[in-house]
Amino acid sequence: MIRFKNYVKAESLEEAYGLNQKKSSVIGAGMMWLKVQNRVKMTLVDLSGLGLDGIEETEDEFIIGAMCTLRQLEVHKGLDRYFKGLFKECTRSIVGVQFRNGATAGGSIFGRFGFSDILTCMLALDTYVELYKGGLIPLEEFCRQKFNRDILVRIRIKKDGRRAFYSASRMTKTDFPLIACCVSVKDETFYVSVGARPARAELAVINRKEAEDLKELAVLAADRFCYGTNMRGSGEYRKHLAEVYIKRLFMALDREEE
Repeated sequence: MIRFKNYVKAESLEEAYGLNQKKSSVIGAGMMWLKVQNRVKMTLVDLSGLGLDGIEETEDEFIIGAMCTLRQLEVHKGLDRYFKGLFKECTRSIVGVQFRNGATAGGSIFGRFGFSDILTCMLALDTYVELYKGGLIPLEEFCRQKFNRDILVRIRIKKDGRRAFYSASRMTKTDFPLIACCVSVKDETFYVSVGARPARAELAVINRKEAEDLKELAVLAADRFCYGTNMRGSGEYRKHLAEVYIKRLFMALDREEE
């Protein structure tokens, strides 16, 4: 279990940022994965008093605070209405309700975990992260950056008219995903996000006109990613699953359009 010598409940983002510049400090989000580590750190910085635990819907976007829980994403009526159950689908197999009541959206995105359903889902949408010092940047760009000691403040998902579906394969119901796929579409452009390869999710953008049918288009999309092997499956098997799931998501979006 991880242990800390000091606990500080930050009174401002500036205070939290200053404390976090020391390598011996850690920003505490839900701490669902952090607490299972076996190490000692000097200071735990708590952001829970900064009002970052809500979801705000405006005319143009959803603004999700870094301390918003995965359960809040799952049951939020505005997200559910606009994205037609997408966030219920991508969160429902993440361990259980008790876990989702603790794990945070900010921790899931800032961690950029290879197994993250949340990262895979949000990457296929028009998503931006708001960093305290780094400002507002696209999620895709953030995923390519090296880890630093900035603080993720909010996640912003634009209402740009994309329709999206999510699907993942697991060996058991609440296990880490073997492969995770999310596809969104706007006009003739598909945004394909594939995670748990087992590397962190990446995005490929592909036009419907690049292939004669959706099966061929799914193969082209799956070829845009690299796949690795671990105890859950081989790279070859993961690529096969990606082709299957991407095709299914293409077809689901196509049926909805009709």
